[in-house]
Amino acid sequence: MKYKAVFFDRDGTLTYFNPVKDELRNEMILSWSGHVLEMSYEKMMHLFELAAEGRKPWYKNLDDERKFFQRFYRYLLIGEGVVQELDIRSEMLFSELWCNNDRLLFPETIEVLEYFYRKGYKMGVISDTSPSLEYTLQQLGIAKYFTSFTASSLAGAGKPNPIIFNAALLAQDVLAKESIYVDDTKNEADGAREQGFTSFLIDRSGNATEKWTITTLKELVDFVEEYNI
Repeated sequence: MKYKAVFFDRDGTLTYFNPVKDELRNEMILSWSGHVLEMSYEKMMHLFELAAEGRKPWYKNLDDERKFFQRFYRYLLIGEGVVQELDIRSEMLFSELWCNNDRLLFPETIEVLEYFYRKGYKMGVISDTSPSLEYTLQQLGIAKYFTSFTASSLAGAGKPNPIIFNAALLAQDVLAKESIYVDDTKNEADGAREQGFTSFLIDRSGNATEKWTITTLKELVDFVEEYNI
């Protein structure tokens, strides 16, 4: 089988969240509110609904997203009982936490992207995320490797819905059977495989032993070196 394209998930696959930013957020809110921030999934989703202010989808472009997260951090502080200097403090959170060194690259990411780039593969990112997908990868210096950025917020569906996978294939003008995909979430990797991709689950813990599971992106290189002849 001759593969033409490689698609990557972003978070947990190419990048991981910078723990320093969570620590900074928690320290700032503790100093202003006097108590430790507890952020459950339900609480986060409630803040998202508040920040959306009735809009669906929540954001359609980068400007929408900036305004959305400015509102998000304002509602977060209100919920934590912070009332003094609310405008200044919410802007401080936004400036520190939105697209500001909030993601880091896994050690092998650039090496693997360089390999596929030099070999002439088409490369794209498929991510359940906001319009800033390409912008975040530009900040990390790796956007140059990709010719498509498929974000769920713009595709109209998230993984494993076929809609988002089909949008990514259309953007690269390739078929699923000509494409490799890798994701750190099992149902999303499985969803791509059901659409015809050669799809891998990346589990860096080494605990998963199922077929089509890898522990590092370098194993993708090993795979194509052996099979893509």
